Amino acid sequence: MVFNSLEFFIFLPTVFFLYWVVLKNHVKAQNILVLVASYIFYGMWDWRFLSLILLSTIVDYVVGINIYKHNVAAKRKLWIWVSVVFNIGLLGFFKYYNFFVDSWVHLFSSLGYTFKSTWTLRVILPVGISFYTFQTLSYSLDIYYKKLKPTTDFLSFATFVSFFPQLVAGPIERASNLMSQIISKRTFNYNQIVSGLKLILWGLFKKIVIADALGPIVDDIFFNYNAYPASTLILGVTLFSFQIYGDFSGYSDIAIGTSKLFGIELMSNFKYPNFARNVAEYWQRWHISLSNWFRHYLYIPLGGSRGNRITSLRNICIIFLVSGLWHGANWTFVFWGAFHAIAFIPVFLLGKNAVYKDTVIAQHTLFPTVKEIAQVLITFALVTFSRIFFRSESLSDAFAFISRLGSQFTYQTYIHPLGYRMIDYYILIILFVVYEYIIRKDERAPFKFKSKFVRFAMYTIVILAMLLFYDSQVDRSFIYFQF
Repeated sequence: MVFNSLEFFIFLPTVFFLYWVVLKNHVKAQNILVLVASYIFYGMWDWRFLSLILLSTIVDYVVGINIYKHNVAAKRKLWIWVSVVFNIGLLGFFKYYNFFVDSWVHLFSSLGYTFKSTWTLRVILPVGISFYTFQTLSYSLDIYYKKLKPTTDFLSFATFVSFFPQLVAGPIERASNLMSQIISKRTFNYNQIVSGLKLILWGLFKKIVIADALGPIVDDIFFNYNAYPASTLILGVTLFSFQIYGDFSGYSDIAIGTSKLFGIELMSNFKYPNFARNVAEYWQRWHISLSNWFRHYLYIPLGGSRGNRITSLRNICIIFLVSGLWHGANWTFVFWGAFHAIAFIPVFLLGKNAVYKDTVIAQHTLFPTVKEIAQVLITFALVTFSRIFFRSESLSDAFAFISRLGSQFTYQTYIHPLGYRMIDYYILIILFVVYEYIIRKDERAPFKFKSKFVRFAMYTIVILAMLLFYDSQVDRSFIYFQF
């Protein structure tokens, strides 16, 4: 089941009604409802993989209790390794088995060896496995580092692992935030419900009007890059930047908004990354939950930036390479991660990796400075260029795409593959950027205007735009479902 489906718009009000009307003030009953609803939500994709979620839940529930009850370091370490090996092993098998086998075969084939059998399997990638394995693993790690006490309530822990709003594409929550809310009594809060509905509306707008509308254009340009000049290729990768942002941040908005409907607050996952002034700030604003996960559970344990420069640079490279591989079993993602490491290192060496904590032009009244505009445009250009690797099917396609940027730089009017007017899409992107610039100071309040007339006008425009740009023939799945 996906957020932008008819099934979900029947499913959500039903669960909401049972949660607040039938089971009001009964925390345990509400958690049982959410757990069942989460399993139905996930099972409608493929019920067989519910066994993986349940197995992951059982393993880390047992691991957490055993880590906490043992004072002997060796035993604590043994149990945390059970969690690490299980979760990374589960993720590795389903996501990377064929990738590593194929890479191994290609390596030896290049050396003149041939294999009669490559031992590859037809492995289906379970939706959301990269997210819920990281979430359960973080629970065990927090207990191991003595930042959290384990729960003995299996039901609450199972609800934490499978909470349907953020199950398949995050945010990746830590137990200290989500678990504490699950075990506590929730009260109906009208303002919280309204805030959630507004975020759902805004997320659907970004998904339908931005991501889905740009999808056919991006697909056409990347699938047929050999037939287009550099001007069209630049258009394609630029629109892909907006497509993936609208798709993933739209999902996160809907997830956060849906959680609000049940009295639960999730962490923000996006804070207007397109206005970042360098690559470091970009990663503080894009997929924040993943960045935080790698910082807390990989970068800091490796030594972070506490050692010498060489050690710090090594840790930075490891983080970005692992982040790239986390996104997909393809060398294109490894190169994408390596590109961001290379772009991040100069910022780190200049000591500019933690200088931007506020929003763009927070110190001004209306317009950014020329310097800020230049910083934003350069950062956006770097990030957008890296997405050539992210979007391409293979490294050969990515490098061929890049080579045409230099050798085929000619202008040609692009025609929409479905025959629609391209000027409408250009205007759409410009208006979208301007609107996000206006609301950039609060990622959870997309319609925060004092004037009721302005709010009503924005609701009307957003809904009409969704009706106008909705296309039943477009693939409505979310991009990050594949990760």
